[in-house]
Amino acid sequence: MVTAALLFIAAGLAEIGGGYLIWLWLRESKPSWYGLVGGIILIAYGIIATLQKFPSFGRVYAAYGGVFILLAVLWGWLVDKKTPDLYDWIGAAVCIAGVSIMLWAPRS
Repeated sequence: MVTAALLFIAAGLAEIGGGYLIWLWLRESKPSWYGLVGGIILIAYGIIATLQKFPSFGRVYAAYGGVFILLAVLWGWLVDKKTPDLYDWIGAAVCIAGVSIMLWAPRS
């Protein structure tokens, strides 16, 4: 369970970080190397996500989506300095609850 959580976090940071660098390059006129590094990081994200041990691609990516939402809220708060409101936190908590149900519910 710890390995799965760490892989989700690593994938999320790679996806958000890579996308953020491309955003800065295209939307805020940063140098082109921002886009190149962002693209490389996004490739790493795609690789990291495949390291999960869960057998179902769809379930892993659906669960990852919930983790991504929480990480995006935290990124916005810590990097973009946009303070999340109560509804951001509630929405993220609902997503994490959904992730937990999807991945760790008892199945036969």
